[in-house]
Amino acid sequence: MRTINFDTLPGALMATRLPTVGEEGIGPGSCSSSQSSERLKKTGAGRKRLPEWFKTSLPVGKSQNRYNSTMSSVKENGLSTVCEEARCPNIHDCWGRGTATFMIAGDVCTRGCRFCAVDTAKNPPPLNSDEPDDLASAIEKMGIEHAVITVVNRDDLADGGASHYRECIMAVHDRCPEVGIELLCSDLDGNLDSLRTLLVGLPIRVFAHNVECVPRLDSHVRDRRASFSQSLEILAEAKKIRPDLKTKTSIMVGLGETDSEVVDAMRKVRSCGVDMITLGQYLQPGVRHIPVERFPEPSKFADWDREAREMGFSAVASGPLVRSSYRAGLLWEESTGSEPVVTRESTGSAVSHLTFPHTDGGQTI
Repeated sequence: MRTINFDTLPGALMATRLPTVGEEGIGPGSCSSSQSSERLKKTGAGRKRLPEWFKTSLPVGKSQNRYNSTMSSVKENGLSTVCEEARCPNIHDCWGRGTATFMIAGDVCTRGCRFCAVDTAKNPPPLNSDEPDDLASAIEKMGIEHAVITVVNRDDLADGGASHYRECIMAVHDRCPEVGIELLCSDLDGNLDSLRTLLVGLPIRVFAHNVECVPRLDSHVRDRRASFSQSLEILAEAKKIRPDLKTKTSIMVGLGETDSEVVDAMRKVRSCGVDMITLGQYLQPGVRHIPVERFPEPSKFADWDREAREMGFSAVASGPLVRSSYRAGLLWEESTGSEPVVTRESTGSAVSHLTFPHTDGGQTI
C-alpha cells in the first residue's frame, strides 16, 4: 500500500486530505462550511500543521479497482456521500471494501454543537418526501455492501425524525435487501417512544449513536439539549428494544479531556451493553469552533484500543485518523467474531498493540 502524508499531499489527491487544524473549507454540506483563504487571513486563523503521524495508505489491487468503480458510479449518477463531502481520509479504504456513508433529513441541524460545522437552524427546511427512494436508488447504483446512514438532529419534529429515518431505511432494504445497513442516529431528544417506533422490526445490522466526548466536557462541546447521560440512555434502551442488534458509539479526543477520563467514559459506555467503539482525533473545522487542545500520540490510541478490548467491546477502532464510520462493514464483522479490523491490511488509520499478521515480521504498533 502507498502511504499518504496529509500535510504534503499534492495535486489531484488533495480532495481526500484531512483538514489542517484551524482551516475551513472541508466540504459543502458536510461537517463544515466553506471560507475563502482571504477571509481566513482576516480572521487570523493559523494553519497549524498536523503531527507527522497523520498518514494513511491508498489501497491497491482489487480494493483500488473497487474504489475506482464506486467513484465512477458516484460521478456518472450525480450521487452525493458524506465520504466525499467531508473529505474523509478513509474514503479509499472504505469504498474499496464496499462501504459508504450517507446523511439524510437534510443538511441543516437544529443543534449547535461546538465541534461541528453543519449549518444550524431552529426551523430547518421540510423533509424531502422523495428522499427514501432517492437514497435507495443511490445505494443500488453504487453497488455497495454496507451502508451507513447518518442523520442531522431534527428537534423541530414531534418524533425527532424517527418516522422519516425508518422510511429511508425501509426503502433501502426493499430495493437492496442484500445491503447491510448501519444507522448512526441522533438522540431523538431523549424520546424513547420514538426510538421504539424506529427500531422495532427495522432491518439494520448496527444501531450507532455517538457520545462524542467525555461527560465533563458536555456543556463545552455539545448543544445544551445533548448530554453523555442522555446518549447512554438511548444506547441502553436500543439494546433493550433490539438485543439482536450490535450497538456502537464514538468518542473524540483532543478536546481537553484527560487520559483517565477517556478510559472512564469507555467503561460507562460498556456498562450500557454497547458492543462496538471507535476513538479518533478531533480536528477544528473552523475558526468559530473549539480549538484542538492536544494531539495524543498513536501509542496512546493503541493503549485505549487495548483497554477497550479488555473491557469486553467486541469491535474496536482507535487512532488519530479513525472516524465514527471507519471500516464500518468490517467493524461489524469483527463484532461477530471475524479478525480485528485493525489487523486487516492496515492502512495506519487505526492502531493497536495487537499483532499485525499481514505485515512483514508480524510487527506491532
